[in-house]
This record gives sequence, structure tokens and C-alpha cells, in this order.
Amino acid sequence: MLSIYFRGLGVNCLLPCMVTKNSSNNMAAEVKLHRIVYTLSALVLGLLVAASEPKDSGQTGPGVADDTTRQQGDLGNNIELQDVVFIVQSQKYSYHADKAHQLRENIRQQAQDIQQEPPTVVVLHEEWKGRGAWTIFPFLPKISQTFGQRAAWVFFCEDDTAVKLLPLLHVLRKYDAKKELFLGRALVDQEATIIHHFAFHQNPGSFSYPDFSAGWALSAPLLNSLAKRWSEESHQGEFTIDLKHEIAMYIYNSGKGVRLTDVPQFCAGPQNDKDKCVTAFPTELPRCGDPVSEEAVFFAVKTCEKYHKDRVPVVKKTWGKQARHITYYSDKEDSTIPTVTTGVPNTERGHCGKAYAIIKQFDTKEDLKKMDWLVIADDDTLLSVPRLLRVLSCYDPSTPIFLGERYGYGLTRGEDSGYAYITGGGGMVFSRAGVRKLLSSSCGCPKDDSPDDMILGMCSEMTGVHLVHSQLFHQARPADYSKGYLSHQPPVSFHKHWNTDPYKVYNKYLLTDREKNKHTEL
Repeated sequence: MLSIYFRGLGVNCLLPCMVTKNSSNNMAAEVKLHRIVYTLSALVLGLLVAASEPKDSGQTGPGVADDTTRQQGDLGNNIELQDVVFIVQSQKYSYHADKAHQLRENIRQQAQDIQQEPPTVVVLHEEWKGRGAWTIFPFLPKISQTFGQRAAWVFFCEDDTAVKLLPLLHVLRKYDAKKELFLGRALVDQEATIIHHFAFHQNPGSFSYPDFSAGWALSAPLLNSLAKRWSEESHQGEFTIDLKHEIAMYIYNSGKGVRLTDVPQFCAGPQNDKDKCVTAFPTELPRCGDPVSEEAVFFAVKTCEKYHKDRVPVVKKTWGKQARHITYYSDKEDSTIPTVTTGVPNTERGHCGKAYAIIKQFDTKEDLKKMDWLVIADDDTLLSVPRLLRVLSCYDPSTPIFLGERYGYGLTRGEDSGYAYITGGGGMVFSRAGVRKLLSSSCGCPKDDSPDDMILGMCSEMTGVHLVHSQLFHQARPADYSKGYLSHQPPVSFHKHWNTDPYKVYNKYLLTDREKNKHTEL
């Protein structure tokens, strides 16, 4: 499957008019139009952003901050716990909602232990229920209206972020809350990357954005300023791809806004001095019991004749050896692999028809009915099967789930605009119940070459399948992500062979310690 950034796929009407098969002609035209427009915009966006780069852009990065932001005086620094609002960037699926509730209770308990009134802790998906709540943007005015006049700081974190409450307060007191400040653990790109539209391509390390896992904070003046600006602007944004970078770019405002201030006490990943950290994030896989059995997972690899001798051998020599039940779906039968056909002709892009054919086979084929999970991967997807089995132990296959790396389309246009979807290159995981719910509806592919991941996202929204995000899945190559971001992950997947050695990527990032002990060089 081609990368979403160059597919340029999107549609511009509300869900009900998009997902039924009767709208196929209109949607096909929409897809072609957006593909042309977005392809052109992806090629020039890096140049447009580069034109706005300041002359001193090389002076910004981790550990570098404007001295004016590190005021130690009294102005705006005399804050208490009640002056900090915590917003947990939560998800509504029960496993993640429970973790968000546990974090809220932990923060309250820490306040009680020091005999102070607990701060306000907001569980995002419960407080603001719109489809775009996780993108933050459409809800900036509400956050400002609710908290902008009574809080000094709004601190955002993920449901797995650990917070040391009193030390965090002490760190926030070092910064002048009456100034427009944007705090976080600074990440920088290794190279100009497609997931950030090649922004700052001449000096990728010159622009910092926050690691959400370590927590990030907005001062009230900045929050209120952003909310006012958002309310006054019109928003026709299409894709939400890497939210942390997109938020930093919006706040930066082409050099007219605020840059991120790196806070070394906001931590995620291995630390030389853990005592300094006021936040932390787990670096190990979640443990929710025994890993899911290999017998319970079916792996479907989408390929075509063009890649039978190129990409398929990589799968077979790497993660394919770890998959007990795996089938290669192609446009042509090849007994040497072997492949099976779906009856759907190969398409240059989209692959919706092929994806739905696979999903239907998983639902109806007798030897697959005993399995709980379906994983659909591209032929240039790299996976860690043991890690995936561990992750799946935290989810219930009897509930409708669609799991992977979450992107969004049209979500920033309004509170209930657009939809989220699981991007296909990083691998799409469906529970048995999720497959049944999808197929019980009238939702389907307008055309065989419609974008499979986006259509499945829309259908999930329409049918009530839980779309669950995991940062362990990756649509792009390791080089496309910050080293700091990858430092606290045991990744489940990466995607693309372009300008990289897939065997080296697999050996370095996806082999578990147990596998490495058994592994011979590929």
C-alpha cells in the first residue's frame, strides 16, 4: 500500500454520505481530486515551511531554551496544586479508560498524602466526547473557557504517564506562568521526514516538538491566545498524522508564535538520573496476563505479482517465520510462496476491495473461524510477532476493536467532523467481534481502489467498532521518527523498504532479546 501522504486520499462530506456503496461514484471523484491536490501540496509544503524558518533556527533543540522563559522571579511563579489542571489524553476503550482513571486517582492520592486539595484532573474522552477530541485543536476554545482564567498551567499527559505531583509543581514554579510558554520534553527529527511533510528540511534538528509520553504544558496566557486564534480562523485541514508535531507547528505559527521550551525533568525512556524526573513513561510492553496464543491470530499479507520476488522474501525470512498462521494474498497464484487470490484485481493504490475480501474470508472460512484476531499487513510491513501477542493480551477479542497507529481525516474542522482511522502500513489488527460488526453493516468499498484504511476507519466510526491507538505501531521507517521518541518503545511494527535495509531494521528494532539469542544473521 502506498504511503498515505503521497496517496493524498480524502473526502469532504459527512460520514453517512461517504460510507455507503451507493455513493461510490461521488466518492471516487472526491478521492481522485484529493489525490491530485494533496500530492502537489506534499511536494511543496516543505519549501513553504522552510521559507519561514528563522535565521537562527539552528540554535533551538533539546536542552536549548530562550533565557527569557527561565525567569526565577516571583511573577507568575507562586503557584499551588490548584493552579494546575491535568488533562489525560485518554481513549474510551475500557483498558485505556481504566488506566486514565487510575492515573487520576493516583494524582488525587498524592495530593491527599501531602494534605493538599487535589488539582483538577480531566479524562479527555469523558469530558469532551466529539470525534476530534483527541486532536485537541477543536476543543482549545472550550479548554480555555473552562480553565483559562482559573489555572496557571494546563498539563497534558498520556494514560501511561507517571507523575510525581509535588516535584512537578516545583518544576513549573521555575517558569513564569504569566508569559506565553510551551513546555515539554523536546524531540527533534533525525532527517527531513514525510510524516512531518519535510518541514525544516534544511535543518531538521532545528525544530523541537513535545514527547506526549513525558507530558507537556501550556501556560494560561498561551492557552487563551491559541484558543482565540483558533476561534477566529477557518479550518480546512485534512490529515492528522503526528499530532505532537502538528501542535508544535501550530503554536510556532511560522515563526510568529512560541517555540517549545525543553524541560529535562519531563522524562520518558531510559534516564541516567531518574531522580531528577518528575514524569516517567514505561519502556516495557504492557503485561495483562499471558501473551495471546499463536493459534489465535491470523496474519494476512497483501501483495501482488510485482513484489513476489522482492518484498515477500523479506517477510518470509523475518517476521513471517514467527507467524503460525499466515497467508499471502495476491493478484496471481504462485505455488512457490504460496499465494492465494482474492478474486479482486490488483490496483495501484487503495486496495479496499482486497482488504474487504480478506476480512470476509476471515469471517466465513471454516479453518479461520476458531481464531480471535486478524492482522492485515502490507508486503513491506515489518512486525514483531511476539510483541504483538503480548500487546493483544490487554484486549478482549469478544469486543469490537480496530487496533494500530491512529491517523485522522477532517477532525480539526469541528468537534464532530471527520473520522479517525488505523493507517494500513503499520499493520491493522481486528478482533473477531470487530470483523463481525463491520460486515453486519451496509458499509463497504465504493471501489476496489478506494483507500482501505480510511474506509475501514469510517466504517468503524459508523458501526461502533472501537478504534484503538497504539504508539508501538509505525506507518513509516525508524529514520522517520525522533530517536528520543523511539527510545521508550519496544516497537511492534515499521513500514517501508525505501532507502533502508529491512533486514537491519528488523534485527535492530523488532527482534526480541529471546529471539536474538536464537537468531543467526539474515
